[in-house]
Amino acid sequence: MATAGRRVLVGRIVGLYGVQGWLKIESWTEPRTRIFDYQPWLLGAAPGELSEMAGVTGRPQGKGLICHLPGVDDRDTAAALVGLDIHVAREQLPPPGRDEYYWVDLEGLEVTTTEGVVLGRVSHLFATGANDVVVVRDGERERLIPFVQGVYVRSVDLSGGRMVVDWDPEF
Repeated sequence: MATAGRRVLVGRIVGLYGVQGWLKIESWTEPRTRIFDYQPWLLGAAPGELSEMAGVTGRPQGKGLICHLPGVDDRDTAAALVGLDIHVAREQLPPPGRDEYYWVDLEGLEVTTTEGVVLGRVSHLFATGANDVVVVRDGERERLIPFVQGVYVRSVDLSGGRMVVDWDPEF
């Protein structure tokens, strides 16, 4: 499945820091400071409203991260950005390791059982304390399938656009 043009949510602007336009951010990258390596950032509240921001600088500050965006040099300008999501182009991320996947690459895959029954397509995923969960929708129903490779998820074929699961279609 092609990843061209796809965006990955990597963080969020969560607050203000000081009076010179610095912002507090939440990062979902590993390690968390890697968010500064992926540029330009695409900032916005909705995917269709993203604006590109290159040249972002930042650093750890206490238990969090702070950043400075070019052209944002006062607290009032920075305040308008609080709450915006930070996206990057999927192509900026390093290739995943063997049997590892970025969630954005799994979204849209057709999901079939080991017996060939089509369950629908991957809508999205979410994390739980134990494992990630794949949300599969077919228009009529929604299924929550644990993303446990080798147990429930038998194979993932990104180029073929398909995921095979060991799952009861009635469940």
